[in-house]
This record gives sequence, structure tokens and C-alpha cells, in this order.
Amino acid sequence: MSHNSEIGRRGLMLVLSSPSGAGKSTISRALIDRDDNLTMSISATTREPRRGEVDGKDYLFLDKATFDRMVGEGKMLEHAKVFDNYYGTPKEPVEQALAAGRDVMFDVDWQGTQQLADNAGNDLVRVFILPPSMAELERRLYSRAQDSEEVVRKRMAEAVSEMSHYPEYDYIVVNREIDQSVAQVQAILNAERLRQGRQSDVHDFIARMQGDHT
Repeated sequence: MSHNSEIGRRGLMLVLSSPSGAGKSTISRALIDRDDNLTMSISATTREPRRGEVDGKDYLFLDKATFDRMVGEGKMLEHAKVFDNYYGTPKEPVEQALAAGRDVMFDVDWQGTQQLADNAGNDLVRVFILPPSMAELERRLYSRAQDSEEVVRKRMAEAVSEMSHYPEYDYIVVNREIDQSVAQVQAILNAERLRQGRQSDVHDFIARMQGDHT
């Protein structure tokens, strides 16, 4: 009797948070590109689609009544109001991915992470990305040439507040060099995939090996 060399497992939810400009989005894109079993969570939003955005790919575009109903029925893992629009993570597609053994990545702030922790339990792995220094963070924000000086100052002030929430995360990565940081987050992901509690078929796997031996 032969046994399968692969052990089935439940997927996990990988959360990356950081102050604006610390490199979270760059790290996220690199991980998605290199890891076939990792997908990006698609948020729902009540805002209007921008040119080129595709419903179901970039966002799930919902009207306010539908969004409110999903929140009320507990069908959002997390949600928040940003300016005049609402954003949230629908529970069903994430649960389907996890049950199929796929891992889902989330690009959310500390408040979204707290909500996910309340709703996701042991499925969650939380990584906080730090800049190597405040001076380097400021340099990166200016080098993007996307924001005015006033906006950069605001983001720097927000960074101080955001970084105070580091104890709520499982891992801390200091993004000194992007390739190194991507490798570190990938190492975290690989190790978390091997946790005994996530390898749902390990009991049957060992029982099959023991049966082969008798």
C-alpha cells in the first residue's frame, strides 16, 4: 500500500502591516509573484470603480445597502470607513481558500488586523514591517513624489502612532533591503505552513505509514 507524500493542510491568513512608505506593498507584490499558493485578499468597497478597475479582481464593488447587510450578518472579517467610503473583507471567499489549503495575504492597518484577530483565530499570522529609521522613511516618502510636503509630514506623524502597535504582531521585519525582507517574510510563511496544527491530515498520513510498515 503506497502513501501520499503530501500532507493536506488548512490555509493561513498572512497579514502585512506597516507605516506608509515602509515597503509593505512592494513586499506583498513580490511574495504574490513568487509563491503560487498565496493569493491577495480582495476587498469590498462602496466607492465607484476607477478607470481600468475590474469588479471581482481589483475590488468587489458593492452598494451601501449590500455592504451594510453583509456587516450586519457577520459576513465581513473586517471593515472600516475611509473618508466617505466603506471597505471590508468578505468572509466567504477567504474561508473557501483556507479550506482548500490556499494562503491569503492581507494588506491592512493595525485596526483591520485587530478585527481579523477577533474573527480569524488561529488562522492569522501577523507581520509588521518597520523602516530602518525615521530618516529613511521620510526619504522614501519624498522619493515617491506622490505626496505634498504637508501630506508627508502627516504620514510621518501617523507612522509614530502606527509603530506603537508592534506588540500586537507575531513577527517584526525591518525593511533595510527589499530582497532580504521578502526572503524573511517568505521564511515566516514557510515555517507557519509547517505548524502541526495546520497540517490537518498529519494523523492519517502517519497512520498510513504505520500501516505500510505492518
